[in-house]
Amino acid sequence: MAIMHQPDPTFPPLLKGHDIPGSGSAYDVACAKASAGELGAGDVVWSRHASRVGIAIILEPEVPLETAVQMLPLSMVAIGDCLGALTPPQVGLTFTWPGEIRLNGAFGGTMKAAAGGVRDAGAVPEWMVLGLWLRHRREDAEPEPGDVPDRTWLSEEGCTELSRTEIIESYTRHFLTWLNSWNEDGFKSIHASWWFRAQERDEEVTVELGGQTLTGVVRGLDDNGNLLLQRDEATKAALLIDYFEFPEA
Repeated sequence: MAIMHQPDPTFPPLLKGHDIPGSGSAYDVACAKASAGELGAGDVVWSRHASRVGIAIILEPEVPLETAVQMLPLSMVAIGDCLGALTPPQVGLTFTWPGEIRLNGAFGGTMKAAAGGVRDAGAVPEWMVLGLWLRHRREDAEPEPGDVPDRTWLSEEGCTELSRTEIIESYTRHFLTWLNSWNEDGFKSIHASWWFRAQERDEEVTVELGGQTLTGVVRGLDDNGNLLLQRDEATKAALLIDYFEFPEA
């Protein structure tokens, strides 16, 4: 597939873009530079990869980690609004907790998260990185869509004209909008928007995370973004903090 030249994205106020070659990982670079103190709050690392969208936003939270982890579902909601506005109506966009993005039920991308310092729910993290990775265009060497029904690309879901720049610009705008909402009103509206797009809503799932295996019916998120699973009369929470990486620990 021929890839046309794509203009560089323009970022909204409060965010500053830093591009890296397509061979690099925006998430890994952002984590390394945040840890080294070379980049900080509001810096955005983005990849020039021609067929994948890779972008990582750096934050410096002012709240304890147990609350700051809410930034991950906030990011999911932001990419949901972004793609909901840019893709055709027939594209069903859903989430699988904690970080999978699904296009018409198939895996289309993921959100990763890391925090500086140690894994201490009561401590304020030195920094946080939220990394988005999307399967944008299918490369010629990749399998045909019918050969991998559990995976897909935006280009295979009717988004052949959608550019990397459009996605990055829209996502960062929606991210700031939701961040402002979170600052003013807390997590409630984010939870509602995430739940609206939940792939496994009211279904029984098994979650393996943080050395634990939990099985139950998905009932939503608690106030910190943990996944609530009901089994019989008991409800347990799969902890979102266990999905975070702590490169400095």
